[in-house]
Amino acid sequence: MLPRAVVPEVTGDLGNGTYRNPVLAADWSDPDVVRVGEDFYLTASSFGRAPGLPLLHSRDLVNWTLVGHALERLVPEEAFTAPRHDRGVWAPSLRHHDGRFWIFWGDPDHGVFQVNSPAIEGPWSRPHLVEEGLGLIDACPLWDPETGEAYLVHGWAKSRAGFNNRLTGHRMSPDGTGVLDEGRTLVDADRLPGWFTLEGPKLYRHDGRFWILAPAGGVATGWQGAFRADSFSGPYEERIVLSQGDTDVNGPHQGGWVRTGAGEDWFLHFQQTGAHGRLVHLQPMRWDADGWPVLGDGGSPVRVHRKPALPQAPPARPAVDDAFPGGAFGPQWSWTANPGTGWTSPHDGDGLRLGCVRTDRAENLRSVPHVLTQRLPAGARTVEVRLRLESGTPGARAGLVVLGDAYAWIGLERAADGGALLVHRFAPGTADRERDADRARPLPAAEALLRIEVTADARCRFSYDAGEGPVRLGPEFAATPWRWVGALLGLFAAAPGTDGTPSGAGLFTDFRSRATGTPTDTADTPVTPIPRTTPREESRR
Repeated sequence: MLPRAVVPEVTGDLGNGTYRNPVLAADWSDPDVVRVGEDFYLTASSFGRAPGLPLLHSRDLVNWTLVGHALERLVPEEAFTAPRHDRGVWAPSLRHHDGRFWIFWGDPDHGVFQVNSPAIEGPWSRPHLVEEGLGLIDACPLWDPETGEAYLVHGWAKSRAGFNNRLTGHRMSPDGTGVLDEGRTLVDADRLPGWFTLEGPKLYRHDGRFWILAPAGGVATGWQGAFRADSFSGPYEERIVLSQGDTDVNGPHQGGWVRTGAGEDWFLHFQQTGAHGRLVHLQPMRWDADGWPVLGDGGSPVRVHRKPALPQAPPARPAVDDAFPGGAFGPQWSWTANPGTGWTSPHDGDGLRLGCVRTDRAENLRSVPHVLTQRLPAGARTVEVRLRLESGTPGARAGLVVLGDAYAWIGLERAADGGALLVHRFAPGTADRERDADRARPLPAAEALLRIEVTADARCRFSYDAGEGPVRLGPEFAATPWRWVGALLGLFAAAPGTDGTPSGAGLFTDFRSRATGTPTDTADTPVTPIPRTTPREESRR
């Protein structure tokens, strides 16, 4: 067994020239990656959250930092004024062409969009609709370096189009603004024995051929396929190039291929887990004598491997903690819909002032757009934030929530007599209103430290400290994912009413998330198991 090294929590870097998967131990769904010079950049699905299209940076493919987002607001804007957790940005593709970064994605309800920018930090263009239509997902462009022609490939969502399991290709205008034909089926996996739910295509040019790397078989139980043809229109031959085999890496699912400056090939993909969502793995990649890619260890995922032959980079992970300097929040946070006015307010000190927005939906936080969320990292940990309720409106509330198909939260509420109450509430996945998980407790002041202890299998224990030591509340709560998304950590503030204006605020300070127990690398701790599913269940998308 490899010796342990002292490195920051939940990184894949073992500190001895090797790494351990996952390299991104949180829900970075449907990753795609590109190299520009000595830098690597990654984006991922953000579904209905805003800002969307997260942008991550690395120098060694193992240690990653979150540097921003490419999509400030979802479009069409009127469609995302309320939470639409399983819609929006599905499976983006990140490319660099003609001195610009390009991101294409499919919105299953509207069509294929793109944004572009001369630099990763922006400014990014407004979203442009490349191809309109229902069910168009998982879009990927290719600018052919040999001919100058541009192409687009995408998959299909059966829930909108009435079919799936096929990949469609178009000729595209070189400026990326539209397609030039009606498209044709490049791969019909209904004709491939045993293949189902083919999706997530990534289009490449290599060794004189067109290549499509695409997963099939469903996110929890499927495999990575490779398709190649001498011309874009095909015919394509196929091969399975990565599957679970005898490993504990179920899936393994959608990702992207990248080549280092030294000529090494690597593949980043996700593994579907339970409440922690889709964790990102890094696989070595080589080409066999017949010109086919071989991923991982002979086609099976690796857990531990030597790092890419790249300059040493310091251990790093996407930010989680936040002191909210000047009342601003870091790039790890996104709203559950397009943000509105008055949801936050800048100030001179530290701490996030969330307006207690008047709403009649606060009894179901899944329907509230002004919940500020970030991913729930894998592994056992303790999450803390200090809260002061600065609203005197009876019924005003603010808190810390674990948000998924079911959710639970702890926080403060203003009583009818003006006093402060510590409350703990939850809502099962089948309920449209929350209920008490513990009795409300009067506090001497409207301020408390809120704490959630999360086990490695995503069971949550809530407590608070109002100055007299920690007080444990209620039973354990088992965090649950959404349909395509892992559970989220969230902060919110609300007040009774309907006009959407703030009535006071909740002041959150010193949000912290620290790993608990040993080891610090998440690969040695269990994740919520994924049930085996049938082809029928996996085809709902």
